Parts: sequence; structure tokens; C-alpha cells
Amino acid sequence: MSSSKYVLILLGAVGVGKGTQAQRLAAELKIPQISTGDILRAEVQAGSELGLKAREIMNRGELVPDDIIVDMVRKRLLEPDAVRGAILDGFPRTVPQAQALDELLKELDLPPPRVISIEVPREAIVERLSSRRVCVACGAVFNLKSQPDAIERHKCPKGQAQIIQRDDDLAETVLQRLRVYEEKTAPLITYYHRGGNLRQISGVGTENEVFARILIGMDPDLS
Repeated sequence: MSSSKYVLILLGAVGVGKGTQAQRLAAELKIPQISTGDILRAEVQAGSELGLKAREIMNRGELVPDDIIVDMVRKRLLEPDAVRGAILDGFPRTVPQAQALDELLKELDLPPPRVISIEVPREAIVERLSSRRVCVACGAVFNLKSQPDAIERHKCPKGQAQIIQRDDDLAETVLQRLRVYEEKTAPLITYYHRGGNLRQISGVGTENEVFARILIGMDPDLS
């Protein structure tokens, strides 16, 4: 698959495994994983023209407008490592952003995006995340359900293990995050479904099983 051009958008609620799969796909397809959050922070830190505009807007407590975000994505896609495409993380978030991305990809001679929505039942997501624990010293992540003895076996490289449940992994918080995701993403799923770009795959199963489903979903001859 590594000789073709791909632009891949991974959609999915918190806890479905997008980050893990994006890393595997980046290695498999030899294209970068591009996070708009990372781009925004880098532009602000570098003091670029776009970064200065974005910082001024954020300092006013406002959302960075679509045109600035799209310009940042354009700039990143012009980097040499993205000549064959990219895996987009955190973009697009709205239908206007999706429409702007369609035009941008035409401009850069990149193919229309393949959009994979990883679907996991709400109850399973709540169970996954509410069972998650984190070592605040080294960042190691554990799951009480799938790794019941991992915390006891953890040898913190910093020597001061402190295992906690993060506030955003509490069951009621997870449910609220899921409601927000469903509300904001539903129009985007409809947009890509109408365009024939969307493939919805099950995120239930092993990491390898989900990865295989994504690869099949990316192949227009198999999906």
C-alpha cells in the first residue's frame, strides 16, 4: 500500500483507539500523522504570521477561525514528508472545514479523503475508560479490566509511581464527552456518507483485528 497516495481521516469517539491505530497506519503507509492541535501549537511557538494571528485570537478567548486552520493544514501538507498524503487527526471538525479540505486536496493534487469511523458501543467505551488508570510519574497507562495485575507489576522508571484515575475517565464525564462528540460529529458523518467516502467499522476486538478492518475500509475495491 505504501506506493499510493492516501489522505485518511479517522473519526471516532474518545476511547475507541484512534491514536493507536493512527500510529500503526502512519508506519504502514509511510505518511505522517498530522494533528491540527500540534500544528497550532508549533505555529504559535515559532511566532509565524499564522501563529501570531492564532495567538491573538486565542488570547481573546475565541476559537481559531476555519480559514486560519485550513491555511495551517495547507502549509503542513506542503512539507516533503506529506507529498503522498497524511493521516489527519482532529481535522476536519465541522462540515465547512470538510468542504475546505476537499478543495485543498484538489489544489495539492491529493486524492479525496478516505474516512474511517471507528464504532464502539457507548457502554463498552464507558467500561474501557472508567477502568483506565495512569501513572502520573511516568505516564504509563493501565486498564483494570484487561490488565488486572499490571499496576502491581509496574516498575516506574522514575521510581515514584502514583497511580490515579483521571477526572476525565470518570463514568459521568465519559458520558458527557460522548454526548458532545455525537452532537458535533453527526453532521460530518452525514456529509462524508453522502459523498461515498465514509466507511464505518467496528472497533470491538483486538488491536490487530481493528487495524485489518481499517485497511480493508481504505481500499475502494474492497469496501
